[in-house]
Amino acid sequence: MQIGIIQGHTRIIGKSQGYLGLPLRDIVTNDTVNGPETPAMETAWIPDPAEIAAIVAGAPIILRVLGIGHPPVMLYVGEVPPL
Repeated sequence: MQIGIIQGHTRIIGKSQGYLGLPLRDIVTNDTVNGPETPAMETAWIPDPAEIAAIVAGAPIILRVLGIGHPPVMLYVGEVPPL
């Protein structure tokens, strides 16, 4: 997966730590566990053609979190970009 530039990004994180810069969008959401106005961050990831073929063939999408504590996360498909 390649890092995407999410529409409306509000900051770029990680670059000062030696990682590639990761554009993210700060949002608030209504969460069933944490309640209304829960702060959250969204990033975009773009699969390459081989990854798209693997997904179509049934391969799972794997989320890797560094460390030993797992934060609450959610994966979903964004909107199709305009042509």
